[in-house]
Amino acid sequence: MEPSQPAPELPEDPAWSRRDFIGGLAGAAVGLAVGELSAAPAAAAHRPRGADRFSAEVPTAWFDLSLRLVQSATGFSPPVASRAFAYSGLALYEAVEPGMRGFRSLARLFPGLRGLPWAGRDTYDWPTVANAALASILKSLVPTAGGEALAATAALDARFDARSRRMLSPAVYHRSTKRGRDVAAAVFAWSQGDGGHEGYLRNFPPYSPPVGPGLWVPTPPGFLSALQPYWGRNRCFAIPDGTAHPPGDHPPYSVEAGSAFRREAREVYDTVNSLTSEQATIARFWSDDPGETATPPGHSVSITTQVLRRERSSLAEAAETYARVGMAVSDAFVACWYQKYLYNLLRPVTYVNAEFDPDWLPLLVTPPFPEYPSGHSVQSGAAAQALTDLFGRRYEFVDRTHEARGFAPRRFGSFFEAADEAAISRLYGGIHFRAAIVNGVAQGKRIGRAASRFPLREHKY
Repeated sequence: MEPSQPAPELPEDPAWSRRDFIGGLAGAAVGLAVGELSAAPAAAAHRPRGADRFSAEVPTAWFDLSLRLVQSATGFSPPVASRAFAYSGLALYEAVEPGMRGFRSLARLFPGLRGLPWAGRDTYDWPTVANAALASILKSLVPTAGGEALAATAALDARFDARSRRMLSPAVYHRSTKRGRDVAAAVFAWSQGDGGHEGYLRNFPPYSPPVGPGLWVPTPPGFLSALQPYWGRNRCFAIPDGTAHPPGDHPPYSVEAGSAFRREAREVYDTVNSLTSEQATIARFWSDDPGETATPPGHSVSITTQVLRRERSSLAEAAETYARVGMAVSDAFVACWYQKYLYNLLRPVTYVNAEFDPDWLPLLVTPPFPEYPSGHSVQSGAAAQALTDLFGRRYEFVDRTHEARGFAPRRFGSFFEAADEAAISRLYGGIHFRAAIVNGVAQGKRIGRAASRFPLREHKY
């Protein structure tokens, strides 16, 4: 990847400019995208409009469905899921980019991304383009999804497709659908060379962890081998590679009384043994276990979608947002996994069983990979930074991600407040030391800032 251009100067609170824009256009955008088109004759329904003149209905519906796909898919561990969300966001962005004034094609940012179709000066219906792109890329990226989720995918595609056929002239419909599918095919072909292709088939490749005091060993109850030990070598998007933005060191491993490391271990042990009901709820709310949920990056995507709907964002705004958040969380997992297998630090349960209590188990099941830094913390910090740069530092919101699972919505005064709660939840769950949490959030924020500064825009904000 070519070096990024100098970082654009972000306003102190980007939410204000966005809200001002939405206040003037949201009503018109919805009318143009739905009401006006449905009332017009098919041959005259489409008039050339930018993607900013349409609502975000299509991408928000597809990213909601992507959560179901990932949850039901075999082998979709958090790193694998983060990758799928990133390429989906980039496919959406590239598909509608010609309709986004002031933005640039990914072909100019990623020299290895070839085969992208040229839009020319033809007329496109951007929601139709977006639907075709997202339907195609998700089928390619999440092929192991369950039957019910796949059926829902076909139904959503058919619903949007039928509306497009009814509203558009045949020429515009076919041109728009073809563009979306062609972009998805090019992005998927590019994804195959990043090191993570079909990662869902090889979460546990052969790996011999280093052996020694303080180093990671498989943990109870499953004592599984190391998950995705080579993920940190994968290609990144907004950062050069997995070595970028390291978290800094944790306290030196020690079993000596009074040492910083032993104090951190004791904190985990004492915290779990005296959890309040609220702390236990926080641990479970943010656990986002694979198979039961869309994993931690899916939680970040869920928050993103909720915010886009609340803001009545345009298709163009949604395309930029999903692209930046997707790059942030995917790069976060590559960078975090590089550091995990660089440090190879043992988990709290291993230390506590050896030093304090041989029968102790944490509240949450310890995942099968090294401790430092915390993946939840890095990806939450990255997503929070990207969302803050888009919507503002003081953005208040309610997270309803797990209502269907019986969790009450949680209210936050900012994206960073949510990220901090997601991070500390791993201490409450008993699976991370404090240094992994604090340093992980800081590392994630730096990665999120790189995603915010990635030069999708032609000009400064």
